[in-house]
Amino acid sequence: MSTSSGVRWNWSGELDKTLSTLFVFPDNTVLCNFAAVNMLDVLKAVLNSGGRWAEAVAYEAQRSSRYIPVLRDVLDADSWLGEPIEIADPAHVERVERVRRTVFGGGDDKPLQHLGEAQTCFLIAESGRFNGSSWVSDDRESLRYARFQGISARETIDLMGAAVLHGELTAEDAFDAM
Repeated sequence: MSTSSGVRWNWSGELDKTLSTLFVFPDNTVLCNFAAVNMLDVLKAVLNSGGRWAEAVAYEAQRSSRYIPVLRDVLDADSWLGEPIEIADPAHVERVERVRRTVFGGGDDKPLQHLGEAQTCFLIAESGRFNGSSWVSDDRESLRYARFQGISARETIDLMGAAVLHGELTAEDAFDAM
């Protein structure tokens, strides 16, 4: 986690002496949670240019924006989550699909079901490009799998706590939003 001054902080709010360049991948549920209470600006501040997203999560957010229009702010071409990360290598696509079906229970008749979770876990744990990054979701089963894979996994409430810790919100505002 970083502050607006660019100083890196760890999840407990202590200064990270390594100045790590970890990324944080929020799930669509997290984006929707912050958008539903008009606090995407808080999420953006807490991620401090460290947010990233998989292609399927960006697609889910685009679909969710029909119901939560403020999500369109995240979908802009210069999104603070960066360009959606595509998985194009056929072997990697096959691996993601296997995890989507066997681990998360995604159905063959619903090819997008749990695709965001599977892509994100693959990107962080197996692609070699985002090792050491964190995932934020509120889906208990996917968090359990991520942690089993050695991925640092957090929930919306953890981001709210970080926002309070770094002065982006008061504790009361964070509690009210939850």
